[in-house]
Amino acid sequence: MLARLSIRDIVLIDRLDIDFAKGLSALTGETGAGKSILLDAFALALGARGDATLVRQGAEQGQVTAMFELPPKHPARALLAEADIAADEALILRRVQFADGRTRAFVNDQPVSVQALQALGAALVEIHGQHDARALVDAATHRRLLDAYGGLEDDASALSKLWAERRDAEGAVETHRAEIERAAREADWLRHASEELRKLAPEAGEETQLADRRASMMQAEKIAGDLREAHEAVAGPGAPVASLSAAVRRLERRGTQAPALVEPAVKSIDAALTALDEARGHLEAALRAADHNPHELERIEERLFALRAAGRKYNSPVDNLNALAVRYAADLSLIDAGAERLKALEQAARDAGKRYDAAAQKLSAARKKAADRLDKAVNGELKPLKLERAKFSTQIESDAAGAGPGGIDRVEFWVQTNPGTRPGPLMKVASGGELARFLLALKVVLADRGSAPTLIFDEIDTGVGGAVADAIGVRLARLGGRVQVVTVTHAPQVAARATRHYLITKDAMDKGKRMATRVNELAAPRRREEIARMLAGAEITEEARAAAEKLIRAAAG
Repeated sequence: MLARLSIRDIVLIDRLDIDFAKGLSALTGETGAGKSILLDAFALALGARGDATLVRQGAEQGQVTAMFELPPKHPARALLAEADIAADEALILRRVQFADGRTRAFVNDQPVSVQALQALGAALVEIHGQHDARALVDAATHRRLLDAYGGLEDDASALSKLWAERRDAEGAVETHRAEIERAAREADWLRHASEELRKLAPEAGEETQLADRRASMMQAEKIAGDLREAHEAVAGPGAPVASLSAAVRRLERRGTQAPALVEPAVKSIDAALTALDEARGHLEAALRAADHNPHELERIEERLFALRAAGRKYNSPVDNLNALAVRYAADLSLIDAGAERLKALEQAARDAGKRYDAAAQKLSAARKKAADRLDKAVNGELKPLKLERAKFSTQIESDAAGAGPGGIDRVEFWVQTNPGTRPGPLMKVASGGELARFLLALKVVLADRGSAPTLIFDEIDTGVGGAVADAIGVRLARLGGRVQVVTVTHAPQVAARATRHYLITKDAMDKGKRMATRVNELAAPRRREEIARMLAGAEITEEARAAAEKLIRAAAG
């Protein structure tokens, strides 16, 4: 529900704040007072196209803020969640129009795109007028409205899911068939490549391991000669171990004669012998490690060459050759076993298609029954609106070839304005005044099903009076019992039935140098005076006041 509308520096409006409530609110005023400016400003807050001419002369920018109160399960909350916008009880839409033509949009003080603002605005408000082609006259919305009227929204949602399942199943068939065809075109090459890679049997990480082993072996080969020479010096025939051992034995025999002289030398030679023995052990271990079969190095180099050649041939890193071999084998299996898989996928697609077709036919039949009820309900509203010779009908064209997520039906609201004339689409056949009344009849029937929570009617009573205007007022008031209704009206019969009445005036400011639009809610005495003005014109008579009082009492009763 629209709770408050605030406008700053828009055309003739410098500063305006209006509080709205549930029920039917009427906006009245003399021609040129600014009613259209008010609606243009409101539309701007709902995402309408911006225009630099909307900014009040002398101001750098204009601004419109619309505050809505949202129930917990309002559809707008889902849009807020998708946009990651915090949603409290109040939803505030704000649009800033700059004098250079730029605009900025905000939702709960968070910047948003105009498209996001438009989506929210469409979920919150519908604006209807004699020349409005955006709401019920848009044939694209008629199927959704029919489903809402018939209580078929869950069935339509389930059908949309079945359509997605059918589309996915058919997509799986096409994808698999394309894979089989691709594999079949490359069958000979695939068999050669798969067999070659199978024989090569590459392993992940093998290239790095072989390269490291090869480098180690080549380094060992370079130092093997030096290791052998060192081993010969330490443990060969010319090694000092034997002579040192003999010298130690001789000294030990003399040890008792001069121990102080002999023992230090014996200990040092023993240490030298131990060190030489350890060196011999290390050198022998190094020689064993460096000692390799030349054929092993040759085998490693050949394996590396084969792996790298395969990598170049198949344009793949060597470490990915194993995965490539698996993929090629899988492609070959598609040729051999893919036909069976394709049959299974085709059967699944046929089953999904049958489920969708059955549900679409069932929903189509339910729509036709709902259309009959809708036609009767709308036609029942036409006579009091002076459209007693007109006829409303819901046209449903069912075509399985045009199936989609919404089903097989194309739904459009048609009218026949007079017997003997050719019926046609609502927007094309009805005149401005007729269109407004047809829309009102539709909204009365659809108000609590498929309707935005706030409805704006812009002078839909233009060109009618008396009983027709009263009938319009009755229906607007009835609508106001289910949704919030705001109407701009010239009909006193409509204004009399409003639960809240606002007067739009254009007042002089700055000693007559400029004009400003004002909006004031009217209490009982002033409201009677305004309705009397609407009845009588410029000069309000006592008879007009009495007639106004009578209208107000009749509406209240």
